[in-house]
Amino acid sequence: MIRRAVHGDVFDIERIVRVAYAKYVPRIGVAPGPLGDDYAARVAEGTVWVAARADAAIAGLVVLLPRSDHLLLDNVAVDPTCQGTGVGRALLAFAEDEARRGGWRELRLYTHQLMTENIALYRRNGWIETGRGMQEGFARVFFRKAVA
Repeated sequence: MIRRAVHGDVFDIERIVRVAYAKYVPRIGVAPGPLGDDYAARVAEGTVWVAARADAAIAGLVVLLPRSDHLLLDNVAVDPTCQGTGVGRALLAFAEDEARRGGWRELRLYTHQLMTENIALYRRNGWIETGRGMQEGFARVFFRKAVA
């Protein structure tokens, strides 16, 4: 089940982001952008959704930020104990559904160039790479996906 996050979820959201991105810190040499986000503020904005397991524990999350001409998939993170179970794919599909519901024709996202697993995942799920470059001190890969 995917639902909008509430304030009581912030601790679990922060924990999942921390453990999901921990493996990238040594690889890229700095903390990835999502580790510095204010998730209490994001939840208060209504831009965070969580995937809950049958026992109600949070397995993953997605942060979706509305822009004038697209919906930005700002972050998707899955608890490492739940990776490989379809939670990430469900969150990506949810993001597409949200874009459609909101009337956007396009989703966009970016990831770090050294997060090669993410790049492969996005390509497998129909995302198109639109460029690479430095942004906010990070070497990023930019993607887009059209939604009907």
